[in-house]
Amino acid sequence: MMGEGVQLRNIRAATRDDEDGIWNIFQAVVRPGDTYVFDPDTRREDALAYWFASGTQTYVLEDGGEILGTYILRQNQVALGSHVANAALMVSPASRGVGVGRRMGEHCLAEARRMGFKSMQFNFVVSTNETAVRLWKSLGFKIVGTLPGAFRHAKLGYVDAYVMFQNLA
Repeated sequence: MMGEGVQLRNIRAATRDDEDGIWNIFQAVVRPGDTYVFDPDTRREDALAYWFASGTQTYVLEDGGEILGTYILRQNQVALGSHVANAALMVSPASRGVGVGRRMGEHCLAEARRMGFKSMQFNFVVSTNETAVRLWKSLGFKIVGTLPGAFRHAKLGYVDAYVMFQNLA
């Protein structure tokens, strides 16, 4: 695993050659059933179809050829809502706590601005995912809504989910 020196330059557009690394992270993040709405038994082909869907920009953060994290960026809604970005980030469990999520979050916000988005919205941040909530708040997001009991946590049962938002102007 890399040290604290992860830089934005370690983030690049993903290619189909990155599928194994992305799948390994996706599976490790989704399987516990505590942070994402995906079925913990999501099949590889379904996960990769979602991560590489049309209209989605897919990125990886790598160090020494190893993929440590991945994120997707796309419009949150079509047509009259297309100026609002949406994203999803996943960090390899072995790479947590050393700034990978923060670097991807910073890169994601810069990319959204570069692409002309006016704001960014996360539709469903699980309230018990304290690391994600803390990261997004530190990067300027605010909780603008709470969805009571909207997420069925694998261990805790029904917990709230947040809608988080930030203007990018």
